[in-house]
Parts: sequence; C-alpha cells; structure tokens
Amino acid sequence: MKGHIQQRGKHSWRLKFDAGRDEKTGERRSQFVTFRGTKREAQVKMAELIASVAQAKYVEPHKTTVTEWVRARVDHWEASSEISARTAQRYRQLVEHQIVPHIGAKLLQKLRTLDIEGWHATLRTSGRVRGKGDLSARTVGHAHRVLNKALREATKNELVTKNVVALEAAPKVASEEMEIVQDVPAFVEKMRGHRLFTMGMIGLLTGMRLGEVLALRWGRVDIDGKVIQVREALEATKKYGIRFKVPKSKAGRRDITLPDLLVDALRDFRREQLELRLKLGSGKLPDDGLLFGNVEGEPRSPSSVSRAWGDATGVGYHNLRHTHASQLIAADVDIVTISKRLGHASPAITLAVYAHMFNKTDAKAAAAINAALNR
Repeated sequence: MKGHIQQRGKHSWRLKFDAGRDEKTGERRSQFVTFRGTKREAQVKMAELIASVAQAKYVEPHKTTVTEWVRARVDHWEASSEISARTAQRYRQLVEHQIVPHIGAKLLQKLRTLDIEGWHATLRTSGRVRGKGDLSARTVGHAHRVLNKALREATKNELVTKNVVALEAAPKVASEEMEIVQDVPAFVEKMRGHRLFTMGMIGLLTGMRLGEVLALRWGRVDIDGKVIQVREALEATKKYGIRFKVPKSKAGRRDITLPDLLVDALRDFRREQLELRLKLGSGKLPDDGLLFGNVEGEPRSPSSVSRAWGDATGVGYHNLRHTHASQLIAADVDIVTISKRLGHASPAITLAVYAHMFNKTDAKAAAAINAALNR
C-alpha cells in the first residue's frame, strides 16, 4: 500500500493513502487525513495508517458526536425491545444530565481514556443537574454503563477502533451507600397497624420490587401454600403512562416461598379487604383483583406510592429489597437461591450488587476442611 505526504502549512500536512477497495463497487479508495506536527511525526502517522489498513483496523473518519450516537442507541434499544420503556426513560435522563453536558460535544472518534477519567471526576465533584453538588458513585456508575454499552456497539459497528470507556473503570460504590434496615424486628413493630404495613412486609420478606408488588393480583397469592407467583410488574413512563409489563428476563418469572410472618400479614390483610367489600356490597375478591389498587381497583402510581412509603418510614422502598438480600446473606443462604429469589438473571448480578456484604472471614472454610480431614 502506498501513501503520499503533502505540506499544507508550517506544521500542517495532508496525508493521502490507499484505504483498500470499496466493498460495494470494488474500486480502490483514497483517504485524506490532516495532521499537525513535524514531518517526521507525519511520516510515523502515515505508517500507522497504512498498517491499520493492512490489519483491517482502519476506521474511516466521521463527524458523529457522543451525543448523537448515544441518543440514537437508546432509541434503538427501546425500539428493538432490548430495554423496557422505563429503562429507556432512565437511560435518557442519564444521557441528558450526565453525558451530554460534559462530553456530548466530543466527536465519537476523538474520545480518549483521559476524557472518561476527567468526566468521572467532574461528575463526582459537580455532576448534579445545573452543577449543584456532587453525584454518588452509584449514579456515576449508571451513566458509565450506558456510555460503555453505546461505545461497545460503536466498536462492533467499526465506527471506532476501541471502546475507551471499557478501559477506564467506573468509581467504586461504597457499601454505606446501600442503606438497609438495621433493626428489622423494631421496624416491623413500628409499621404494624399502618395502612402500608402489608405492602412493606412483602418487600421486606420477599425482596420483590415495588413495581412487582403493585402489579400483584390475588390469583397469584397462595396463602395456604405460602407462595407468591411473580408474573408481571407495573411500569410508569412519561411516554406510555402506567402499564403492566412481563418480566424482562426468564428469571423474573418466579415463585417465592413466604415466611410465616408474611403469611399471617397477608391473611389478615385479605380478611380486612373481604370485610370492606362486604360492607360496600362488592362481593368476593376477584382473582384478577390487585392487592394494592386504588379505590376503583386500578393500579396505583409507583412514584406516588414510593413517596408515601418514604414519608411514612424514612426508608426507601427499594432498601427493603437490599435488606432482604442482606438477611439471606447473613443467614448463609447460597448465592444461587438468593439470586433466584430476587429475580436476577444470574448469580453474577447478585454478586456484583451485594459483593461487599460477603466480606467475611474464611473461618468456615477452614472448619469444613478440618472436619473432612478428621473423619
């Protein structure tokens, strides 16, 4: 392959080289690159370009910005049902608030590892909307994963030669950022009698997500068999409003065995609901009736329920899920069982989220070895 260097200015050079044949027409293509530096540096750059063509690693220059590419990918992921409308909404918030203002104007091909490093630092010190305050490592990590996914696909589609986001690790999430209920018995007694008590007990004692709890129907609750069947969840987005959706993964469809405390709470709650319906002349509870619907029996807004729960308890509803996981880990329940109970697609996800809770000594391993050798 040949190349030609032409001086355009004092420290500016025009590099012309053969970029191989066009896949459609079969004609040879010439590429032009403007380079600033010394002639020797221009010659080195030319050699690199020719070598990249020979190794099929050359990527033609284009003007796509980070903003344009990431926005387009989120649209594609939603349209292809790779992500739900709710996830797409959250991704767009991360794109518009954490990516676009800081590195969105950068050309995709000009993005470098140092840019990602600086982006992380900016978000950690002044990354909130309108620049007021720092962002948590968890939020920075979410934005990092969205950009990483988009750049991974840019690499696959040969728009860039490498994914620079993957080369820079996201900030580590400190374990204290994951709040859990420390005194569970006291928390249960504090909530007993509250109108949200049963809803809270389901989250605390099954690890179900709020959207799953709000979509729960009486036909999926087997009180005598002590099992809840998770088959759908509520999703609230600006685009579609409140709607039901099926679990995004096969693991999300699961049967959860109930502890006696929750069985008793559900039995009492069902009796109260039946008594209320009898007073209103509404008859029996229908199997497709929602446990926690509004007065018309329609689904309630997850955001309004979440706010009501937070105001009543001072604890985020999702923290009940974390608390449930921590209880199982403390009880030495195996990771596969925990993962299935939480509805994670794989135990690897469970480990990634709760790895810090497994930081115990390996004394049990040593004891097991001693027991085996002493038989």
